[in-house]
Amino acid sequence: MNTKNYSVGESLEMLCSACDSQQPHNVESVTKLGKITSVVCSTCGTSSKYSRGVKTSVSLSGSKKPSPYDRTRKYKKGQVMLHSMFGQGEVTGVEYQKIDVLFGDTTRRLLHDQN
Repeated sequence: MNTKNYSVGESLEMLCSACDSQQPHNVESVTKLGKITSVVCSTCGTSSKYSRGVKTSVSLSGSKKPSPYDRTRKYKKGQVMLHSMFGQGEVTGVEYQKIDVLFGDTTRRLLHDQN
């Protein structure tokens, strides 16, 4: 298995949750072994944290503010919200009237588009 070691400042193409498309990202931090721990999207400024190669949290640049979670609102992948119990989260999946939201290192399924 050939695993690439990365260094801070290196650029790579990856899916940006906020842009919902492949975008160039800059490596912000790495482990001693060269594994990525955080990247920032060159297009929108979204910063993503990684643990063991898996996205664990997202924080947006100052231009985007998370809105309070509202189960009557319709969400789409990549949107951020502020939940009264779980804190800031990012929608990672949408299925009918349920959404998967990443809060820190835990994904929770919430309702949306409820009239």
